[in-house]
Amino acid sequence: MSNNAALIARRERLLGRNMSLFYDDPVHLVRGEGVWLWDADGRRYLDCYNNVAHVGHCHPRVVEAITRQASTLNTHTRYLHEGILDYVERLTATFDSSLDAAILTCTGSEANDVALRMAQAVTGRTGVIATNHTYHGNTAAVSQLSTRMPPVGGFGGHVRHVPAPDSYRPLGGEDGEAFAAAVEAAIASLQESPHGFSALIIDPFFANEGFPDLPRGFLDKAVAAVRKAAGLVITDEVQPGFGRTGSDMWGHQRAGIVPDIVTLGKPMANGHPVGGVVANADLLNAFRKAFRYFNTFGGNPVSCAAAMAVLDVIEDEKLVENARDVGEYTRDAFKSLAQKHTIIGDVRGSGLFMGMEFVADRATKEPAVAEASRIVNEMRERGVLMGKIGIHQCATKIRPPMPFSRENADLMLSVFDDVLSGL
Repeated sequence: MSNNAALIARRERLLGRNMSLFYDDPVHLVRGEGVWLWDADGRRYLDCYNNVAHVGHCHPRVVEAITRQASTLNTHTRYLHEGILDYVERLTATFDSSLDAAILTCTGSEANDVALRMAQAVTGRTGVIATNHTYHGNTAAVSQLSTRMPPVGGFGGHVRHVPAPDSYRPLGGEDGEAFAAAVEAAIASLQESPHGFSALIIDPFFANEGFPDLPRGFLDKAVAAVRKAAGLVITDEVQPGFGRTGSDMWGHQRAGIVPDIVTLGKPMANGHPVGGVVANADLLNAFRKAFRYFNTFGGNPVSCAAAMAVLDVIEDEKLVENARDVGEYTRDAFKSLAQKHTIIGDVRGSGLFMGMEFVADRATKEPAVAEASRIVNEMRERGVLMGKIGIHQCATKIRPPMPFSRENADLMLSVFDDVLSGL
């Protein structure tokens, strides 16, 4: 069996350098089941991070659906097949009635790329607004939206970045006024440029921004500003979607808005590469007329079978309700830990997407960045996998598979308490 050093060297030789790996001591995984992962030495880890395996690693119903369809037929959408129609019909039934059609892709990056072009096709303009700490994927077009990895040659003049909301260090209150004002200024800037204004794209849960606790209605004024300027609202549901927040099926429903376009990805088929764009049929038809879009693998029968099985499991196992119950239970426990450990400055999240922000000083709210990295690595050493995220990179990112239970939470909390006590 290869050791980690040999595997890392082989990766660099075959896949290139600078491929990211989690943790100071990377984990060599060989098996998964439910909320558990096993490494090459047989050690078991509690997975508190991976929303890709949305209904649990290797869920038997998803595995069976993939196996059954793969043994029957797999082809592309230039042939007729009921699978994609049945799935899109079932999927769009979970949205507002105005969102009644879909395009299936292979990744969330591709879905966001399509969404941007859809907005261009409808508005005839190319200007886009995103937050200054977002991530929407890695196509050439979508990479223009992220400030963390500036594109070669710099940003195009068609993008404006607005400050990300931060409930712990609010820019101008928590009612959305400051965010809306920034969006309005960005719209005005684009309208004065040759690009014009086409769309605002956001994750309605602001996951990569550190998932600040924002009240329902926070986005209302910003959305109104976009609509007044005849632009479109695109919500990226790759992370908060499919019931992750415990309150609703979709993050935009939790936020209280109805977008024009919704993009989907990671958890859609429990790890099988499926993404999607949901919109009104008129928007979708305008895009298809302008771009003649086709994707060889998007919406293939095997992918649709896997995605349909995920919806079945979410419903049958009541996973949205489980996310709400276990999430509330865990956040209450985090708040108790905060009374004991002063490094915890803020507890936040919804459903099974939660965490806490670590600070060096609660009075000044100085981010404890190094300590956050140390905590995440110590948790890994003790068999609990999680990540860190946020504007200051000092918030834990706890986003486990949806069957995560109170017993799983108790184990994670016990280890957390030990790690924080040892700092």
